[in-house]
Amino acid sequence: MRMKFNRSRQLVLVSAVSLLAASLVTACGTLTVDFVYVTCAKAAGPNNYGEVDVFEVNSESGHMRQIPTSPFPSAGRNPVAEAVSVDNANLYVINEDDNTIVQFVIGNDGKLYPQNTVNTPGVFPLAVAVTQSDLYVVDTYQPLPTCSTVAPCSGSVAVFPLDSTDAPQAPLANGNLNYWPLNLPGSSDVLTPTAITLADSGAYAYVSAYDAKAGAGYIFAFAVNSGGTLSPLNGGVPFAAGVQPSAVASPSGGGYLYVADAAQNEIIAFQINNGLLTPLPGSPFASGLTPGAIAIDASGKYAYVANSQDSNVTAYSISSGALVRLGSYATGTQPVAIGIDPSLNQYLYTANFLGNTVSGFQLSATDGSLLISQGSPFTANAQPTAVAAIPHGSQKK
Repeated sequence: MRMKFNRSRQLVLVSAVSLLAASLVTACGTLTVDFVYVTCAKAAGPNNYGEVDVFEVNSESGHMRQIPTSPFPSAGRNPVAEAVSVDNANLYVINEDDNTIVQFVIGNDGKLYPQNTVNTPGVFPLAVAVTQSDLYVVDTYQPLPTCSTVAPCSGSVAVFPLDSTDAPQAPLANGNLNYWPLNLPGSSDVLTPTAITLADSGAYAYVSAYDAKAGAGYIFAFAVNSGGTLSPLNGGVPFAAGVQPSAVASPSGGGYLYVADAAQNEIIAFQINNGLLTPLPGSPFASGLTPGAIAIDASGKYAYVANSQDSNVTAYSISSGALVRLGSYATGTQPVAIGIDPSLNQYLYTANFLGNTVSGFQLSATDGSLLISQGSPFTANAQPTAVAAIPHGSQKK
């Protein structure tokens, strides 16, 4: 990095060197725009725990480097999803093979400090979303004794209230259950959930799932009540959504829902009307091969889709909800997660599962195009699975 300093010629050499060192520390500190947290499924060592890589992003170039104490243990096996608390003070990591949610406090320097661990009610958690008061976690299977990889059943979603320290508490009750089942009414077919997102400032929750037997995809829609509990919309009947929905996203302003279909290589767009979904005219829109993640920039003008099989990101402009393809940009091998920096809305990054890397791009606010960041792709630990980020200096002091 290039830095300029004004030094008085009257200063003695020792003073000049001291001032220069202090200036370097201060200037370099201000150049960190975000901390990016990348979960990695495999780590070296006998416990088989995953890890969390912590990158700092340079505000001028978008260059990403791991902080000196990175990586951190994920405190569980096979971390597959993560989310940051609304106040940017906590990171929640979902460890699939242990059925756990681990709360980490985020230090001012980006470091992670494990605080609490809770179990999910079901089996193999895979996705997470968070509001100021609640944490929503999707399990692959419902918490029944007969549910397993040998005898699978449909998945479920549970709601964990957060206390004053943002620690997840016992999941909320749903009648005599502590989860909301994701069943297809009138059918015994197994539905496999894939993702969750919140829309319209947390008023609605949407969970994607697919029926492998029937070759059909669905979106379960819920209204989020004041206490965090869920009320199924549309009489509990999910909305049809392609063949194998793999990711869901909604702009911060709400109004639309976007669903990636990994089987048909397309993005399905819906308009949200009081929580209900109406297919958007012109939908679906073509993606690359095996789209697996979607991110929408803070302005709501652009959408970005990570195409796992193509190892690239496709950029779209958003016009009245419709997607207009802008172009595709190469990433590392098999991107499975995508994020946009929350501080400037200027940098985009992907977790590349088979490449063991993180790709970084600069996002143009003018036309939505991407320019690869200096030094990208950046080395991560084995099999990165998810990304989350906070603005530098935003966490609690």
